[in-house]
Amino acid sequence: MRLPGPRHAPGARHRARETVDAAPAAHPAAHHAAPTRRPGALAAGAGALGVAVLLAGAAAALTAATIGAPPDVDRAAAARLAAASRPSPPPLVSSPTPAVAACELPGVVEALSAGDDEAALIAMGGAAAVREAVITGGAPCIDLADPTRLWVVVDKLRPYEPLGHEPADLTRVDGVRVFNEGLLRAEAAAAFAELVAAAQEAGAGQIAITSGYRSFDDQATQHARWVAAEGADSADEVSARPGYSEHQSGLAVDVVACDGACGDIARFASTRQGRWLAENSWRHGFIVRYEQGQAGTTGYSPEPWHIRYLGVVLAAAYHGGGFHTLEDFWGLPAAPDYGD
Repeated sequence: MRLPGPRHAPGARHRARETVDAAPAAHPAAHHAAPTRRPGALAAGAGALGVAVLLAGAAAALTAATIGAPPDVDRAAAARLAAASRPSPPPLVSSPTPAVAACELPGVVEALSAGDDEAALIAMGGAAAVREAVITGGAPCIDLADPTRLWVVVDKLRPYEPLGHEPADLTRVDGVRVFNEGLLRAEAAAAFAELVAAAQEAGAGQIAITSGYRSFDDQATQHARWVAAEGADSADEVSARPGYSEHQSGLAVDVVACDGACGDIARFASTRQGRWLAENSWRHGFIVRYEQGQAGTTGYSPEPWHIRYLGVVLAAAYHGGGFHTLEDFWGLPAAPDYGD
């Protein structure tokens, strides 16, 4: 980010929904019949034989009135017919065993308690599974508003909680050229040092830091400078208001290309360092947070020099899924403007 510097850039959108339609259960139909039998002529003085079988709903009754009843009345058959006419009870439907909640899987609680976010993601089945669980409300332990976690999302609708949050583990990046503030959270600092070394080994040249962590007060000063220079509306397109800047997390860094002398940050995208970073930052746990064409989602002009640390697990899923904003990745609403 330039000083007074841009603070954020664009995103995309689209979500998928799945609908499962259950067919209504069929109701069994009962059929009833009343068989009759005519008795034959009996010996002298024999009376008439009347046999009536009444089957009503689930009950059947057999009445035989006779004088000298014939010996061949099949009561067992009548009972079977009555039983067959009863409505069958609905079939027992076994409820599927509910899936184990993502946050209750083995190792998740321990990893979260230890502050090992990447281990927690792996224990929950990987970043893609966690993303799906978060979007569907199945992972309450992944709080996207928690500024101490790698998955925190800060944008114009999502300020820090608390607003003046300060990371506890800020450190300087070893072996990297730094201008202005070069502090990052420890994990991000180590990953960035590896990224810089990898770029040099790949022949992409030197990458330096122009801005790392900024406190709430530092951001207030910078944003005020932009407002004075450009007006409030224009300032909000290139600089975050205090309490809304990714730099305050200690997980974001603005970089510049240096081949001997360092170049203009505004031309970073066209440098070999800029091209290498766009293609390879995810391998080291970083993403380009504000890409070209995504201002409608992020609310910021593109900043190809602004990278955000997510950790390798999340960054690989973000890159592999073809995402361009964290809002889209986590299924959050676009944040082109502040909520006021």
